[in-house]
Amino acid sequence: MSDSAAPQVASAQRPSHAYTSLDNVQLYRVGGKDPRKFLHGQLSQHMDEVTETRARRAAACTPKGRAYALSLLVGEQDAILLRLPKAIEERITGQLKKFLMLFRGTEMTSLDSARVFGLWGLEAARSLSADADTLDTTGDALTLEDGKLIRVQDTAEGVPRYEFWRLSGDRLPDAPTATPADWAAAEISAGLAELDSDSTEAYVPQMLNLQHVDGIHFKKGCYTGQEVIARMHYLGQLKKSLFRLAVASDQPLCPGMSVIAGDKAVGELVNVVGFEDGRQEALAVIKHAALNAQPWKIDGAEGTVERLDLPYPVPEQEKA
Repeated sequence: MSDSAAPQVASAQRPSHAYTSLDNVQLYRVGGKDPRKFLHGQLSQHMDEVTETRARRAAACTPKGRAYALSLLVGEQDAILLRLPKAIEERITGQLKKFLMLFRGTEMTSLDSARVFGLWGLEAARSLSADADTLDTTGDALTLEDGKLIRVQDTAEGVPRYEFWRLSGDRLPDAPTATPADWAAAEISAGLAELDSDSTEAYVPQMLNLQHVDGIHFKKGCYTGQEVIARMHYLGQLKKSLFRLAVASDQPLCPGMSVIAGDKAVGELVNVVGFEDGRQEALAVIKHAALNAQPWKIDGAEGTVERLDLPYPVPEQEKA
């Protein structure tokens, strides 16, 4: 069973002013002699795009272009901070450190005392900084005395979201508390996939819509997996991508379950969350050809499947 398959039950009423602790992620600092050069050769993002005031998403990929990590990065003086999922943290860092050995004087350090919090709503962000109003665009970042405040993707319902990377001290946002399951639901609504031990190395980043959340820089120099990623982009070879689904079923869903059209598997669930009122939502990678073969169903789970909106356009799905 997937390590993200444990049931997550979110509030039926989605938060709009709240915060939660994200204990499923770990912060790292890459610093020393050549942190940008090191990361530039491993990530799908151009490191010139990552500054103290601008955070960017990125994928780390195998030579075959398959993403084994999805990360959010932001600059910190001469270093780079990056967030990794704890579920596959050792696998990711083990892979990255194979290349780090080539960069003498560059270090990748786990920030064990740091904490990450997810915030819903501008008022929660304002409780940390009066300058939160300046975070107008996804990826905008502020440097605080005790860490970083980053604007992340809004939900499809239009709720603004932020991450507070607390690097020191014990300050908390002044807002009601929500749960990690609520944040998982918000991530699904925002169309942001998370990889686990089963889905790592399963997808080219475009299949996870990373290009639509500024996670791929198609004009940067060489990096691991670039040839496959660039070919898929420039030759129009993307045949499947990330969809957001609502599933009305009494059976709990879990990542890895197949999406069925007719009698054929056309995709699989990547992330899943359940709500207190029995609703379930998921992100699923589905073949574009299956758009004309709806209704879909989930293998092993009776119930209807509805396609939900994402907060960003995915032109490849509309052209299918």
